[in-house]
Amino acid sequence: MQELLFTLDGFKPMGWYLTLVQFAYYSLFGWLEMKLKRESSRRIPMKTYFVLALLTLGTMGFSNSSLGYLNYPTQVIFKCCKLIPVMIGSVLLQSKRYGFLDVSAVMCMCVGLVFFTLADSQVSPIFDVIGVVMISCALLCDAVIGNVQEKSMKSYKASNTEVVLYSYAIGFAYLFIILALTNNLFAGVAFFAKHPVETYGYAFIFSATGYLGIQIVLTLVRTCGALAAATVTTARKAVTIALSFFAFTKPFTIQYLWAGCIVVLGIYLSVLSKRHKNFGVRDVVQFTDKIKGFVVKPKRKIITSV
Repeated sequence: MQELLFTLDGFKPMGWYLTLVQFAYYSLFGWLEMKLKRESSRRIPMKTYFVLALLTLGTMGFSNSSLGYLNYPTQVIFKCCKLIPVMIGSVLLQSKRYGFLDVSAVMCMCVGLVFFTLADSQVSPIFDVIGVVMISCALLCDAVIGNVQEKSMKSYKASNTEVVLYSYAIGFAYLFIILALTNNLFAGVAFFAKHPVETYGYAFIFSATGYLGIQIVLTLVRTCGALAAATVTTARKAVTIALSFFAFTKPFTIQYLWAGCIVVLGIYLSVLSKRHKNFGVRDVVQFTDKIKGFVVKPKRKIITSV
């Protein structure tokens, strides 16, 4: 749905206004859910929500706007590698430590991302370095937001609905003021009014499915941690890329395929590390020694009595 919106003529500069509409829908959904659940008390301090709202705005705003300058699969493959900044953020903000497999996963994702971007720059008619800068800014915000959410939700035992409502409602206020001061608000209103079904209608479907996804991601953040949530959402994006090439006409090169496979290898290594949390370099050596001992068995001496 997000890619479909950007196929409209003249929609390229509307990424930030789309974010404003998306934030409005999310705030409405969060308010309705809180009313249905009869939740009224706020657990997380407002100063934390001011930070979360700013990070949420950066993540979604830059991500939406980057589609005006990049092919959708390239944007998605960048978001696949959000594991990299999330891991760095976990080390800096929560003093977490990661093992051999996690580091190997990050290296695979970095290499795959570089080759995927190089392929896009060669065959894409709309490739622009501005898009790379925008999606990189979105990833930097991702590096912080998941860890802040994890720490806040565990410390204050706040519900998913509360986090969504306050983060997006405050983010809506931020963005509304920014667009009004830069005169982009009225341009967005005028463009959306000309195509209400293709803009507000598609944005509603995009936001409704996105809201459900956010609830699932926040549950993963609460129960499994920010890195595990990033891994699951990254694996989901493989289907998104496949559907993008199937539904929309765009240039294709074999370099997309093998670069994407390197990223998928990184995802697999990350998932594998969750099953073996203490898997490190020493374990690799021990595992290799066991294999050698199994393959090359010592010959047994047969002793017979006379």
